[in-house]
Amino acid sequence: MRHLISITDLTTNDINAIFQRTDQILHDGFQPTLAHTVIATLFFEPSTRTRLSFETGILRSGGRVISVTDPAATSTTKGETLEDTVRVISSYVDAIVLRYPEAGAASRAAIVSTVPVINAGDGTGEHPTQSLYDLYTIRQALGRTDHFHIVCLGNLKYYRATRSLVRLLARYPNVTMTFVSAPELAMKTDILDELTQQGINYQVTTNLTSVLPTADVVYQTRMQKEWLSDTEYQRLKDQYIITPSVAAQMKPGAIIMHALPRVNEISPTVDSLPQAYYFKQAALGMPVRAALLQYWLQT
Repeated sequence: MRHLISITDLTTNDINAIFQRTDQILHDGFQPTLAHTVIATLFFEPSTRTRLSFETGILRSGGRVISVTDPAATSTTKGETLEDTVRVISSYVDAIVLRYPEAGAASRAAIVSTVPVINAGDGTGEHPTQSLYDLYTIRQALGRTDHFHIVCLGNLKYYRATRSLVRLLARYPNVTMTFVSAPELAMKTDILDELTQQGINYQVTTNLTSVLPTADVVYQTRMQKEWLSDTEYQRLKDQYIITPSVAAQMKPGAIIMHALPRVNEISPTVDSLPQAYYFKQAALGMPVRAALLQYWLQT
């Protein structure tokens, strides 16, 4: 039994196998590879794309789902701990997909679970399945998973998707990373220290314009009002907005990504431009997550 708590729990061979399965799904359609499988999606934090893409992928693969979408309807309101909830539910199902608002929650669940736990986002910790299909999106758009320049933009301190993606990209050769943000929202030092130890080429700047012409990928982030004070949010929310004039500074073939939801950080007028890849990115989340579950539960 294996848990997927951090992107580091996936080997490169795992990723290649999952991507091959995703290719097969996109080419041949879904097969009932999860027949007779019941998976619990436990979401103690709001979600649209993550929960529905997991559940759709399970159903299209012949599996069944039991779900928690409203924490107020669970026994946590009576004081039950996450650990006790997981202990019980893991006796009902074949796997648990968990989203929880506290960093480290997925690890706590994995300690007591008798079935695999898949981390669907734990506070400001990690979001490994998001970064998995982010990489698949880059592979689809650029035709490769190496030799490119990615600019991570905006809210890098709290955005778990970029934390996982950076850790994932660090294992691929010649990926140059640039982190563009206000100083108070800079990428945390634990990630930067890891990159330094691995000899990864990166730079930190507040100047988006200076790095746009060489970027192959611009990964925009939501400001996440829930992690900021009202004063911080109002001061920072409009600092980096991608508009058509910003997109025009990108080189041909470069793409704009975003884990969504967006608020105002990408203008809707960008949606029709060739650089806009975020809705394609969201669509790819479903087959990638289905392929992940098929692979994870059958190997």
